[in-house]
Amino acid sequence: MSESAGERSFAPTDKRLRDAAQKGDVLRSPELTTAVAMLIGAAWLRFAGPWMLEVLQQVLRAGFTWNRADLDDFAPTGLMLGIGAVILPPVLVLGGGVMLGSLGSQLGFGEGRFVGGNLAPKASRINPLSGLKRMFGPHGWVEIGKGLLKVTLLGVIAWAWLRGRIAEIVGLGRGNLSGQLDYGWDTLSSLLFALAAGLVVIALVDFPIQWVRRFLRLKMSQQDLRDEHKEAEGSPEKKSAIRQRRRQIAMGGVAQAMREAQFVITNPTHFAIAITYDPAIAPAPVVLAKGRGDKALAMRELAAEFAVPVLEYPALARSIYFTTRERQVIREELYAAVAGVLAFVLSLKRGERPHRPEVDVPVALRFDAEGRLDPVAKA
Repeated sequence: MSESAGERSFAPTDKRLRDAAQKGDVLRSPELTTAVAMLIGAAWLRFAGPWMLEVLQQVLRAGFTWNRADLDDFAPTGLMLGIGAVILPPVLVLGGGVMLGSLGSQLGFGEGRFVGGNLAPKASRINPLSGLKRMFGPHGWVEIGKGLLKVTLLGVIAWAWLRGRIAEIVGLGRGNLSGQLDYGWDTLSSLLFALAAGLVVIALVDFPIQWVRRFLRLKMSQQDLRDEHKEAEGSPEKKSAIRQRRRQIAMGGVAQAMREAQFVITNPTHFAIAITYDPAIAPAPVVLAKGRGDKALAMRELAAEFAVPVLEYPALARSIYFTTRERQVIREELYAAVAGVLAFVLSLKRGERPHRPEVDVPVALRFDAEGRLDPVAKA
């Protein structure tokens, strides 16, 4: 049984993956973002804790220290601004670290792409029917399952962490205030590190799930592959129209030159050189027109239309193309080679059947198709 053209059974191509990423369809993991944010927060508590405690002590001392001048000239706004100026730096460090960490984790997870279009409002995001479809569809059930597993794992981690610290936590408040604050700060940061480790495990489990879901979402049908190939290569009709247009442009520019030409030298289809010789005009053969690619093809077609002889001499065609401009006489070093071809053409016009001449192009004037000198000529 043949496969249906609409059945999506082919792996997504690189182009489809790139197009999807450009539209914002990249790998995402909220669990990874949460884990990174919690790790940064725990690290901040661990290493910036003394700084924050000192700031809080300064705020408390300032808040509970009064004198007569403060009572006579009570300014709560200035007091609040002073407290904010002291507390704000460590809070900004925490907020900035969390923001940069979360953004960096998602950019790395999503192939380093930031798609501003995802920030634009979309009706589907606030459509109740779309929301219900997401909640009760396959995607919703997967998310519910992930949420239950996440809550269970984090609950187990929190319970294991709490079991060994119940006595110390219950005894808080009985000892030295500074010591109790240090212990509470360390305890809180250790809990955050434990929960962050659990979220990292969840993110590692979530990665293959997200990858498989995106892979299945971007799978292609046979028709998709055909359409992509057609888009990459261009439809035959479009390519034919482009070629025809180029030929028309080329023919418009060389038609008059081809009417005047006595013969055309080709390579065999990449290059075309239209040449004529009239002693009353120039002492040597003149290049009326030259071209490569579409222009060369147009010149060959016009030569057939005007009954101009077309001769294939690859080395000579390249040599003339790269050494002579249009409406210019050929190089002196090429006189002998072109003279042999001209004599052959004139014999044909007289009705004779001469042997096709062999031409010799000087080594110093031999070029490849890109205009580079022949390696022998360089030596």
